[in-house]
Amino acid sequence: MGTIDEKQIVRLLSAPETQRKGFEIVVRQYSEQLYWQVRRIVLTHEDANDVMQNTFVKAWSHLDSFRNDSKLSTWLYRIAINESLDFMRRKKNMDAVSADDADTGVANMLLADKYFDGDQTQAMLQQAIAQLPDVQRTVFNLRYFENMKYSEISKILSTSEGALKASYHIAVKKITDYFKLHD
Repeated sequence: MGTIDEKQIVRLLSAPETQRKGFEIVVRQYSEQLYWQVRRIVLTHEDANDVMQNTFVKAWSHLDSFRNDSKLSTWLYRIAINESLDFMRRKKNMDAVSADDADTGVANMLLADKYFDGDQTQAMLQQAIAQLPDVQRTVFNLRYFENMKYSEISKILSTSEGALKASYHIAVKKITDYFKLHD
């Protein structure tokens, strides 16, 4: 079955008798792209799966709050990113690991993850990204990996395009500096 137009999905979601079918299509159509965005924030496959489950539970329970004033995909990204950032905040509060241990642990954790198929350079990039503050990391991931426009990111994060551009460029500089330092 091919991709179904977003307008058709919204129509299915808005009618009580077709809402479940519409949501099944949402899960099927958006799971992979949302998963990779979540994974770039929370890093591990298991954590990404947990966040994805929370994302779809929240989306289902808040379907009535989708006002169709933005794209369905934007609304889903907003939920997924907020769930990811909440997860990271909870995890940081629970972890008693020192910052140094956490920094070196990211690359080792990724290389040990059976679902990570990258090499040492990709692990280093993820390690550099992991050291960014949450918002900079999210902006970088959306722009660099998803090739999203600033206007779209602005809707997802409810932030001005100017602030997003600044966050992105600061993130790029920090990542570049990280590679220079570890070269």
